[in-house]
Amino acid sequence: MVVGLNIQDQDVNGTKVVRLEGRLDAVSSTILEKKLKQIAESGKHHIALDFAKLEYLSSAGMRLLLSETKKFKSLQGSFCLFAIHENVMEIIKMAGFERILSIYPHEKEALTAAASHKH
Repeated sequence: MVVGLNIQDQDVNGTKVVRLEGRLDAVSSTILEKKLKQIAESGKHHIALDFAKLEYLSSAGMRLLLSETKKFKSLQGSFCLFAIHENVMEIIKMAGFERILSIYPHEKEALTAAASHKH
Protein backbone atom coordinates (compact mmCIF):
# COMPACT_ATOMS: atom_id res chain seq x y z
CA MET A 1 0.00 0.00 0.00
CA VAL A 2 1.25 3.46 -0.88
CA VAL A 3 1.36 5.98 1.93
CA GLY A 4 0.31 9.37 0.59
CA LEU A 5 0.39 9.84 -3.14
CA ASN A 6 2.79 8.63 -5.82
CA ILE A 7 2.71 10.77 -8.97
CA GLN A 8 4.24 9.82 -12.31
CA ASP A 9 3.74 11.60 -15.59
CA GLN A 10 4.43 10.91 -19.24
CA ASP A 11 3.72 12.54 -22.57
CA VAL A 12 1.33 10.59 -24.78
CA ASN A 13 0.69 12.22 -28.18
CA GLY A 14 0.99 15.73 -26.78
CA THR A 15 -1.17 15.08 -23.72
CA LYS A 16 0.41 14.87 -20.28
CA VAL A 17 -0.84 11.69 -18.60
CA VAL A 18 -0.45 11.97 -14.83
CA ARG A 19 -0.67 8.59 -13.07
CA LEU A 20 -1.76 8.72 -9.43
CA GLU A 21 -1.32 5.97 -6.87
CA GLY A 22 -2.52 6.14 -3.28
CA ARG A 23 -4.64 8.82 -1.61
CA LEU A 24 -5.61 12.28 -2.82
CA ASP A 25 -6.28 14.10 0.45
CA ALA A 26 -5.49 17.45 2.11
CA VAL A 27 -1.75 16.76 2.28
CA SER A 28 -1.24 15.10 -1.11
CA SER A 29 -3.52 17.50 -3.01
CA THR A 30 -0.97 20.29 -2.41
CA ILE A 31 1.73 18.04 -3.91
CA LEU A 32 -0.43 17.30 -6.97
CA GLU A 33 -1.31 20.99 -7.29
CA LYS A 34 2.40 21.91 -7.47
CA LYS A 35 2.98 19.18 -10.07
CA LEU A 36 0.08 20.39 -12.24
CA LYS A 37 1.32 23.97 -11.94
CA GLN A 38 4.77 22.89 -13.18
CA ILE A 39 3.17 21.07 -16.11
CA ALA A 40 1.03 24.10 -17.05
CA GLU A 41 4.01 26.44 -16.76
CA SER A 42 5.97 24.17 -19.09
CA GLY A 43 3.34 24.86 -21.76
CA LYS A 44 1.39 21.59 -21.46
CA HIS A 45 -2.30 22.41 -21.24
CA HIS A 46 -3.84 19.00 -21.93
CA ILE A 47 -3.89 16.80 -18.84
CA ALA A 48 -5.36 13.33 -18.30
CA LEU A 49 -5.28 12.02 -14.73
CA ASP A 50 -5.05 8.24 -14.37
CA PHE A 51 -7.11 7.25 -11.31
CA ALA A 52 -6.65 3.47 -11.80
CA LYS A 53 -4.54 3.18 -8.63
CA LEU A 54 -6.13 6.00 -6.64
CA GLU A 55 -7.65 4.46 -3.50
CA TYR A 56 -9.13 7.52 -1.78
CA LEU A 57 -10.34 11.00 -2.68
CA SER A 58 -11.04 13.59 0.02
CA SER A 59 -12.99 16.85 -0.22
CA ALA A 60 -9.65 18.68 -0.49
CA GLY A 61 -8.76 16.49 -3.47
CA MET A 62 -12.12 17.20 -5.06
CA ARG A 63 -11.68 20.96 -4.62
CA LEU A 64 -8.32 20.66 -6.38
CA LEU A 65 -9.88 18.74 -9.29
CA LEU A 66 -12.52 21.44 -9.64
CA SER A 67 -10.05 24.33 -9.57
CA GLU A 68 -7.70 22.58 -12.01
CA THR A 69 -10.60 21.90 -14.39
CA LYS A 70 -11.39 25.63 -14.41
CA LYS A 71 -7.73 26.60 -14.73
CA PHE A 72 -7.02 24.38 -17.75
CA LYS A 73 -10.26 25.50 -19.45
CA SER A 74 -9.12 29.11 -19.05
CA LEU A 75 -5.83 28.11 -20.72
CA GLN A 76 -7.82 26.66 -23.67
CA GLY A 77 -6.61 23.25 -22.55
CA SER A 78 -8.31 20.12 -21.31
CA PHE A 79 -8.35 18.36 -17.96
CA CYS A 80 -9.92 14.94 -17.57
CA LEU A 81 -9.89 11.84 -15.38
CA PHE A 82 -10.02 8.19 -16.39
CA ALA A 83 -10.11 4.67 -14.94
CA ILE A 84 -11.80 5.71 -11.68
CA HIS A 85 -12.44 3.01 -9.06
CA GLU A 86 -16.05 2.47 -8.04
CA ASN A 87 -15.52 3.69 -4.45
CA VAL A 88 -13.81 6.90 -5.63
CA MET A 89 -16.52 7.42 -8.27
CA GLU A 90 -19.15 7.17 -5.50
CA ILE A 91 -17.47 10.10 -3.70
CA ILE A 92 -17.44 12.14 -6.92
CA LYS A 93 -21.13 11.35 -7.57
CA MET A 94 -22.18 12.20 -3.99
CA ALA A 95 -20.77 15.69 -4.54
CA GLY A 96 -22.44 15.94 -7.96
CA PHE A 97 -19.02 16.45 -9.56
CA GLU A 98 -19.56 13.84 -12.30
CA ARG A 99 -21.48 16.57 -14.17
CA ILE A 100 -18.60 19.05 -13.84
CA LEU A 101 -15.50 16.91 -14.32
CA SER A 102 -14.60 15.26 -17.63
CA ILE A 103 -14.52 11.54 -16.83
CA TYR A 104 -13.68 8.68 -19.19
CA PRO A 105 -13.64 4.91 -18.62
CA HIS A 106 -10.22 4.29 -20.20
CA GLU A 107 -7.03 6.08 -21.19
CA LYS A 108 -7.81 5.75 -24.89
CA GLU A 109 -11.07 7.75 -24.61
CA ALA A 110 -9.40 10.39 -22.43
CA LEU A 111 -6.59 10.86 -24.98
CA THR A 112 -9.08 11.05 -27.84
CA ALA A 113 -11.03 13.74 -25.98
CA ALA A 114 -7.85 15.70 -25.18
CA ALA A 115 -6.78 15.51 -28.83
CA SER A 116 -10.12 16.95 -29.92
CA HIS A 117 -9.46 20.05 -27.76
CA LYS A 118 -6.15 20.78 -29.47
CA HIS A 119 -6.07 23.32 -32.26
